[in-house]
Amino acid sequence: MTTFWSLYVTVLSLGTIFALTWLLLSTRKGQRAEQTDETVGHSFDGIEEYDNPLPKWWFMLFVGTIVFALGYLVLYPGLGNWKGVLPGYNYLDNEKQTPFANGQSGWTGVHEWEKEMAKSDAKFGPIFAKYAAMPIEEVAKDPQALKMGGRLFASNCSVCHGSDAKGAYGFPNLTDADWRWGGEPETIKTTIMGGRHAVMPAWLDVIKEQGVSDVAAYVLTNLDGRKLPEGLKADPVNGQKLFAANCAVCHGPEGKGTPAMGAPNLTHPAAFIYGSSFAQLQQTIRYGRQGVMPAQEQLQGNDKVHLLAAYVYSLSHGDKQADAE
Repeated sequence: MTTFWSLYVTVLSLGTIFALTWLLLSTRKGQRAEQTDETVGHSFDGIEEYDNPLPKWWFMLFVGTIVFALGYLVLYPGLGNWKGVLPGYNYLDNEKQTPFANGQSGWTGVHEWEKEMAKSDAKFGPIFAKYAAMPIEEVAKDPQALKMGGRLFASNCSVCHGSDAKGAYGFPNLTDADWRWGGEPETIKTTIMGGRHAVMPAWLDVIKEQGVSDVAAYVLTNLDGRKLPEGLKADPVNGQKLFAANCAVCHGPEGKGTPAMGAPNLTHPAAFIYGSSFAQLQQTIRYGRQGVMPAQEQLQGNDKVHLLAAYVYSLSHGDKQADAE
């Protein structure tokens, strides 16, 4: 902020406070001290107001807000370039004199957040580091680690995958054995760290509307093993030919998916996170889908993602691990 604008904000802020203080005191002087039955002389729909002074508690409350405002502006930023005199905000770490991320001193909400994160890292960092040095399968057997991973999941992942991790429309179920990109421990961690971007191209312009219906019919009857709704004009045989020519390159000739490409197994119900009805399958084939799993590396870091991966891994392998033990 330039010096001009800093002075402008300072004068405007302090001037407003002092003007309100003057207004409060000047109007207080003209008030009578005793109670009276006289009115102010105005009538609103037959309602009149007594000409009595404002209660003392109201006046003191107003004075308190002015004192609070001045104290706040002394301690915290609010007057242009003034940083505030609140101690402890010259450095992120006063002993090592580690600067804040933006290189500036003084209290700000971001600086407060940085300090809280630094305290948290100092306290919990060694615990995260201990688990990060262990294989994910071993971490998934540790009750304390699973509690920590569960909290991380609830804070960062449940908004999409649900608090029970069983998914929602457009978001896969993490408690079953179906994995679009692979369910091995390190693959799960890679997915969380770097995120995923799945692309199902739109096929309407390529195979036309009848082709869309035929492919949907083939997927529904031959791959998923269900019956077509009555009265539909769709040819599963032609759909199989179109599938082999256009879809098998990603989903495989038998429709069992390709984890390296994020193509789901179309022979399992879990593949249809956008709906499995004939109409919904048509919609997916006709217009395609764009699924995005955001990367967590910058937000959580390696150690926390390691715990998250162990927790997610345990959701579908917990019973197997218990049986093995």
